[in-house]
Amino acid sequence: MKIGYSLSSEEMHPTDMVRWGRQAAEAGFSGIAVSDHFHPWTDRQGQSPFVWSVLGALAATTDLCIGTSVTCPTVRIHPAIVAQAAATTASMAPSRFFLGVGSGEALNEHILGDRWPETDVRLAMLREAVEVMRGLWSGEQYSHHGEHYTVENARLYTVPDEPPPVIVSGFGPKAVALAAEIGDGYFGTSPDADLLDAYTHGGGTGPKLALMKVCWGADEEQARKLAHELWPTVGVPGELSQELPTPAHFEQAAEKVDVAEVADAISCGPDPEVHLASVRKYAEAGYDEVYVQQIGPDQEGFFTFWSNEVAPRFDLAEAR
Repeated sequence: MKIGYSLSSEEMHPTDMVRWGRQAAEAGFSGIAVSDHFHPWTDRQGQSPFVWSVLGALAATTDLCIGTSVTCPTVRIHPAIVAQAAATTASMAPSRFFLGVGSGEALNEHILGDRWPETDVRLAMLREAVEVMRGLWSGEQYSHHGEHYTVENARLYTVPDEPPPVIVSGFGPKAVALAAEIGDGYFGTSPDADLLDAYTHGGGTGPKLALMKVCWGADEEQARKLAHELWPTVGVPGELSQELPTPAHFEQAAEKVDVAEVADAISCGPDPEVHLASVRKYAEAGYDEVYVQQIGPDQEGFFTFWSNEVAPRFDLAEAR
């Protein structure tokens, strides 16, 4: 299993993201995944840079595999525009860009006043959006008149030699089934072997990627408090993450989430064995690559810790 690095658009200024992306390469991470948000989950997180600007800078300044984790190509941005953005990024980073996609959250997608549809409709939109993007990546003139999208006489003139792989995110059975059907891989956020089994049994054959949050810090209690301060939303249950429209709503939903609950979901503190145990869960579940997100501003300290204390102790071959 490979270990990549995750850049949180919700927490990070774009200039810092590019700098930390370069440091991730120096620290030996396998790749970089960048979240795509119009809003952060909470006001405390405090950022929301445009993912395609960051990816362009990373393509020009690192040699790592880069990708989105994940983009919603259905409501806020028409899939034809996402197709152009992805084709440009893939042309700048040949054979090392992936397009992670998902059905999105109201938090980011409602901003233009569009209706936020129910789950089945969102999945149908995602299916059609992927069809549109792949049609445009041919580099030929393309038209599409579907249930949700129209494209007329469009052609992308800047396209990569090979289209980028589309890695589809999914957390419920319908979404995982769609990922298996239309995706070139699967994107998850939890070490849930049942989801990966469902992906495989549904016909999915591509790589299985995941995100994993950690909060390294010299003081475990302080790290736990920081994780709770910035990411109480890990305790927001069910479908609320897809349905709540503003950071203020997420803050309200997370009011009763306590420090212990967040620490149960996120490995915290200075003990490498704690973080190793979390990584092993993803390896044992069957993931091929995990992108690790360090919570908080001390990314430099995290790189030193991970390179010196975690990576040398983890036998990735034996973990599978």
